[in-house]
Amino acid sequence: MLVRKGVDRDVATHISNEFGNKEGIQAAGFDGLMAVVSDEAIVKQILEAVGSPKKSTSAKKEKASVAKAESEETAEPAAPVEEYFGKGHNYTETELYLKDLAEKNEVVLPLKVISGIAATIDKDRQRFTDDICVKLLVRACEMYNAHKMCQNESAGVMAAHSIGEPGTQMNLRTFHFAGVASISVTQGLPRLVEIVDARREPSTPSMRIPLVGLAAEDESLAKHVAYNIETTKLINVATIQTDITNLRILIVPDARSLDTHDLTLDDLVEALNKIKVVRGLVEKISVEGGDVPNGLVIYSDPEGEAPYAKLQEMYEAIRNARIKGIDKIKRALIDKDKAGKYFIVTEGSNLKDILNVEYIDRDNVMTNSILEIADVFGIEAARNSIIHEAKETLGNAGLDVDIRHIMLVADLMTNDGTVRAIGRNGVSGKKSSVLARAAFEITAAHLLHAAMVGEVDRLEGVTENIIVGQPVTLGTGAVKLVYDPKKN
Repeated sequence: MLVRKGVDRDVATHISNEFGNKEGIQAAGFDGLMAVVSDEAIVKQILEAVGSPKKSTSAKKEKASVAKAESEETAEPAAPVEEYFGKGHNYTETELYLKDLAEKNEVVLPLKVISGIAATIDKDRQRFTDDICVKLLVRACEMYNAHKMCQNESAGVMAAHSIGEPGTQMNLRTFHFAGVASISVTQGLPRLVEIVDARREPSTPSMRIPLVGLAAEDESLAKHVAYNIETTKLINVATIQTDITNLRILIVPDARSLDTHDLTLDDLVEALNKIKVVRGLVEKISVEGGDVPNGLVIYSDPEGEAPYAKLQEMYEAIRNARIKGIDKIKRALIDKDKAGKYFIVTEGSNLKDILNVEYIDRDNVMTNSILEIADVFGIEAARNSIIHEAKETLGNAGLDVDIRHIMLVADLMTNDGTVRAIGRNGVSGKKSSVLARAAFEITAAHLLHAAMVGEVDRLEGVTENIIVGQPVTLGTGAVKLVYDPKKN
């Protein structure tokens, strides 16, 4: 047990031999263990591992009642601010001031609303007198209560309708050129379908990478960062010739391309030697004519089995060899935002490796691959990404959908810790109602399986009640009223 709790094996063995079982160690206490181990940190670790000795129920009750009495005598009244903000919140002076005003005027608002009002007031504190602040709080409370959903409201159906109906007005196939004319990103209905289907790979994966420091101001440095990110293949920086007569491949680098991508001949040799079929065969040679005095040559073994097939295999591997850049990033182009800062737009996405690149703003890197965000940053970030991507896709089509509907969909897709699709393999396929599952897709299979295992449908949702032709237990249908006339 002690070893499992992190105590050194030799120490644990010595303690066990000395004191026997858990109860013996507990009985020895701190002083007894110090006499054997003589290391305070290890003794504390052992005592934490074995825990405190069990006490009788009556002793526990007696101690609890004494503690309760003491706490009642000494405890100060709970601060009313916790009713609004909860424990652990760092209160600002303005928040405390607004809380007092809200309490005096019997205005109840959640933390986020009060914090938002406080942040606005802080920008020009002198303008906001007590009367103005009270009016703000009262108006905010009215708006907050007006936006609350009624009890027993069919929130899911409302969300589905509010996203689905405007979705019919979207273009079927649109490409939005994200500030850079040659990098396209899927938009419109296909993108919305990608989001709710939780596709592993978007049809056009892309990233927006803001830059920091000098790279955000200097175009040449921004281009340098983009070249380090973009995948550079050998074909981009050199001419590759196949000499069938001599069973060799001749590689002649282009001086300007090497300089642009900040590469040397040794970088090419190092990259080529990583290829399995080429490893150890790369030789430097002098090339007659041209801008580059040196090139590379790779010979195929004429004595080996099928030398011409081997030469062709080597040519294909060399042609597509990655010399520099991050895997999956096919292209990286720079652009300027409204503030005049440079950022990079990529074709392809690799969030994990991009975070290690110098001069990038790691806190604001964005990718349109939701599952990649879930893998790197976790489920909460993926939830925010679903909301952001859906809102932006609908917004680009000129559609204004209340964000709470999108938030409900995002919560439903991520509430079990993974990103699930809204489909037969995700949310809809995991419904408890047989009829609701059957109404969505593969009807016969669901009904047959339910009949075989004896599933029971409680008829609690919308779909199943409509199928059997009875009122849905939502809204006014959730309340049953019986008229009891007064007797004369």
